Amino acid sequence: MVLNAPDGTEVGTTFSPLGDARSRSDLIVESIRAAILGGKLAAGELLVERRLADELQVSKTPVREALIVLARSGLVEVARNRGSAVRLLTLPEVRQIYEMRALLEPWAVASAIGNPAADFAQAERALDEAAGFERVGDVGNHALANRRFHRAMYQDCENEFIVDALDGLQDLTALATVSVLWENWPTWRDESTEHRAILEAARAGEPQEASNLVRAHIERTVERIRERSALR
Repeated sequence: MVLNAPDGTEVGTTFSPLGDARSRSDLIVESIRAAILGGKLAAGELLVERRLADELQVSKTPVREALIVLARSGLVEVARNRGSAVRLLTLPEVRQIYEMRALLEPWAVASAIGNPAADFAQAERALDEAAGFERVGDVGNHALANRRFHRAMYQDCENEFIVDALDGLQDLTALATVSVLWENWPTWRDESTEHRAILEAARAGEPQEASNLVRAHIERTVERIRERSALR
């Protein structure tokens, strides 16, 4: 940024360009996230900073920073006397996550469809990526590709607060998918078909139809959990 004096003369720059390279902390966050969602770090497993630092060949400081980021996203739990551990989600918690999505996401997708600037090419790419991961049995990356699809569908919503709220559920939803839902209900093929139908409705300019499909898609999971809980 160039600063100017009151008379308009240039007096120098404030910052140098940062470039677009990702920081080491970002890469560590992604590595730990992938290990959790890929099942290499199990739900409930303690995350020892020194061991993670040794395996990643970095110092403890960026690992500690990464665990703080992952704790904010919900993937990691931090206990005062226990340290950090991979979050272990219960069925009631998963139900609550999906109930919140069912309240917000259908409206957000309909709003995004009404935005003339909306582009659903990212959503289609995410579905293609998910199909590729499904073929090779990469559960963690499959779940993340599904999350990218959902975000691409609502990202152009007019309400930034709703976008932020849904973004905050991204990691928890992916963790719920791989550690709870697909373990109990292997529904990934049905979900892929439902995703395609949502995308087709969006591209056809049918916000109400897309909203109804999103709501039904999410509420199926809520109903499965309620039925399972009623049997206990």
